Amino acid sequence: MRVLGVDPGLTRCGVGVVEGVAGRPLSMLGVGVVRTATDDDIGLRLAGIERGIEEWLDRFSPELVAVERVFAQHNVRTVMGTAQASAVAMLCASRRGIPVALHTPSEVKAAVTGSGRADKAQVGAMVTRLLRLSAPPKPADAADALALAICHIWRAPAQNRLQQAVAENRLQQAVARQAAAVKGRTR
Repeated sequence: MRVLGVDPGLTRCGVGVVEGVAGRPLSMLGVGVVRTATDDDIGLRLAGIERGIEEWLDRFSPELVAVERVFAQHNVRTVMGTAQASAVAMLCASRRGIPVALHTPSEVKAAVTGSGRADKAQVGAMVTRLLRLSAPPKPADAADALALAICHIWRAPAQNRLQQAVAENRLQQAVARQAAAVKGRTR
């Protein structure tokens, strides 16, 4: 599985591509940051992020895009910028028919380090170790993007099984309702 991880941000949007399957060594195919100028109009910044994400999608052809789920913070301005950058990444992927998965920061930290409260240095160190890199990716946004991709690759099999179980349960309930409806009409 090839996953593009996106750590959304208006100034620095971390991007990283990881390939592999759960239980096997993973490979980093690329890592970087899409940057925008802080003094540009918001529309120009979002268009710049769009161009950057599109370039990564063209270059690496991921099977899935994993984006950090925006969570509430005290700084509304930061949350808004993060949400806007996140929406651009999701739109770019969806336009191409590429599935998008959202993961919370604590979910990513727990998957990569074993603790949902890990700091950026711990995440960077584990990403470096897991991908057999010579040094942690810089800036931290780039390492976080790789961590998102790793998290998804590791968690996808379990999530798929859960989704399949939910779908089967819904199907069984629908069949039971249909059978009850038919039985009620025959009386």
